[in-house]
Amino acid sequence: MNTYSSLDDLSPQDRDLVHAARAAARHAYAPYSGYAVGAALRTQRGVVYHGCNVENAAYGVVLCAEVGALAAANVDGAGDVVQVIAVTGRLLATDAKQSIAVVTPCGRCRQLIFEASQRARHDIRVLCCNHDLSRIEETSIMALLPSGFGPASLGMG
Repeated sequence: MNTYSSLDDLSPQDRDLVHAARAAARHAYAPYSGYAVGAALRTQRGVVYHGCNVENAAYGVVLCAEVGALAAANVDGAGDVVQVIAVTGRLLATDAKQSIAVVTPCGRCRQLIFEASQRARHDIRVLCCNHDLSRIEETSIMALLPSGFGPASLGMG
């Protein structure tokens, strides 16, 4: 997949999703890295869940935006029906218009999205965006984490 799109190339639902991810980044708590990340996922039922990164002075207990969105969906009983997730972010110290790098999920988040895809029994689409949404990479969790470790690796499902 790995195709780059403009915002105008996305469906109305996907446009709303990437805007929701960007809005979630505004609530990030990132005093250590200075990098705010927002995520929004949509379920097969069309429900959207949001997350943002939350840093901590004990660096190992940082909460990624994707984890927050996945946890919110799971709390609501929708962890097994994730369809698509959008991720965006920016350096806080720069002008938002200068945040041109496309944000992709970190390795830990890729693993968690992969597990969600196994639960949903389909490949989850991933929309990786820069902050001003002028560059969007549409991919899938299988492309981001080929041969992932999941329930099947443990003889489950």
